[in-house]
Amino acid sequence: MAKRSTTVFFCNSCGYESSKWMGQCPGCHSWNTFVEETVTRPSGKSGPGVSSSHDRSDNKPVKLSNIELSEDDKINTHIEELDRVLGGGIVQGSLVLVGGDPGIGKSTLLLQVCGRLAEDNVPVLYISGEESLKQIKMRAERISKDSLQSLSLFCETDLGIIEDTIRKERPQVVVIDSIQTMFSGDITSAPGSVSQVREATSVLLQLAKSLSIAIFIVGHVTKEGTVAGPRVLEHMVDTVLYFEGDRHASYRILRGVKNRFGSTNEIGVFEMRTEGLIEVKNPSEYMLSGRPVDASGSVVVCAMEGTRPLLIELQALVCHTSFGIPRRQTTGADLNRVNLLMAVLEKRVGLKLGECDAYVNVAGGIKLNEPAVDLGIVMAIVSSYRNIVIPQDIVVFGEVGLSGEVRSVNLAELRVQEAYKLGFKTCIVPKSVLGQIRNVNSDMKLLGAGTVREALDFM
Repeated sequence: MAKRSTTVFFCNSCGYESSKWMGQCPGCHSWNTFVEETVTRPSGKSGPGVSSSHDRSDNKPVKLSNIELSEDDKINTHIEELDRVLGGGIVQGSLVLVGGDPGIGKSTLLLQVCGRLAEDNVPVLYISGEESLKQIKMRAERISKDSLQSLSLFCETDLGIIEDTIRKERPQVVVIDSIQTMFSGDITSAPGSVSQVREATSVLLQLAKSLSIAIFIVGHVTKEGTVAGPRVLEHMVDTVLYFEGDRHASYRILRGVKNRFGSTNEIGVFEMRTEGLIEVKNPSEYMLSGRPVDASGSVVVCAMEGTRPLLIELQALVCHTSFGIPRRQTTGADLNRVNLLMAVLEKRVGLKLGECDAYVNVAGGIKLNEPAVDLGIVMAIVSSYRNIVIPQDIVVFGEVGLSGEVRSVNLAELRVQEAYKLGFKTCIVPKSVLGQIRNVNSDMKLLGAGTVREALDFM
C-alpha cells in the first residue's frame, strides 16, 4: 500500500493534533506547546484497531448476558499495595501506564512484580529499551536474586521486532521500559516524540486486546517537558498509575489516576530500601513516626484515601510578619483553602491573623485535598497562634464552612476505628455524625463540634 508523508503539529502537553501551528492549544489551553513533526501514513482508509486483520471478520456482536467472568481473569501479584491500586490484581488484556519522575522507582517496582509472577510460573517478558541485559541482571540480583532467574529479558527498541517477539512468545504479562524509547519505522520522527509514542501505544493496545496479554508501559516525565509525557497516553490505556514522593526520601506513594477495573481513589504506600520497594502495611503508623512531643501547632487528622483511612500529622507555624504583606505557604495542602480557613477564623472567631505569616505542612509528604482535614488545619493554626499544645491522643476531622460551621464527612465510623487501633483516646468530630458512629470501643471519647468555636473549646 502506498504511503504519504504529511507535516502535522502536536501539543507536547496533551497530544492535540493540528494541521497548522497555533499559539494556544484548544485541548489543554497551554501556550507555545505545539511542535512540528513529519508523519508517514498509509494512503488507504484502513487503520490500526483492537482486532488484528486476520480475525477481524470473525467479530460478531455478543449479548452482555452471554459474557462470563471468572476469578482467573485477574492475576495476583502478591504485592497487596499494588493489587489494591489495580483493583484486585492484573486484568488480562489490560494496558497499564506507570508514570512518575525519573528515579522514583517505576522500573524497580515492575521488576519486583515480574519476580513475584515468575515464582507462580506466570510467563513474563521484560522488554527494556534503556538498559542492557547486564544492567538488568545487576539490579535483579540486588532486588530478588532467586525469583527472577526464570524471567525472560529482551532489549529492543524497534516496535516491529517487539510485536513479532510478543506474538511468538505469547507471555501473559509484558513490561515495556520505557515507551519513550520505542520507535516505529513507518514514522520519520525521533523516538520519544508525540507521534512515535502514540503509534507505539496503539500497537501495544492492539496486542493486549487481541492476544489477552497484560502490558505495563513505563512513561517518563521530564522537567523541561521536551519529551512527550504520559498525559498523551492517558486516554488510550486502561489504567494510569503515578508514583509520588521525593526520590531523595524513603517513602513512595503509588496512586491510581485512572482505572477501568476499580476505584481511582486507592493508594499504595512503599518504602525504598537497598533491596527494593517494601510494602508499608500500616501507613498511618509510618506517617506518625517522629511526631514532636508537647509542640504547639501540631495535630493529627484522619483522611480517607479510597477505602483506607490515614492518620496524618498536620503542622502549622504562625508568627508576626516583619513585612507589610504577610506570607502564606503550604506543603501538601491547598494554599487557597488555607487562606479561606484563615479568613473564617478572622471573621467568625475574631483572631487577628492578617498581621501574621502562616506556614502549613503535611508531615510525611502526603498531599491532602479532602475537605475533612479543614478542622485539623484550623486547630493547628489556632494552636500555633495561641501557643497551646493539643494533647497527643486527639484526632480531628471535619469540613469547615464559610459560616464557621463544622459539616459532616463520609465514613466517620471507619475513621474513628482507625484512630482507636493506633491508641488514640479522643476524637473531635462533626456533631452531625455522632449518631452514625456506633461500633466503636467505649474507651474512645467522641466530642461533637457544631461550629469552629466549639471545636476550639476542646483544645
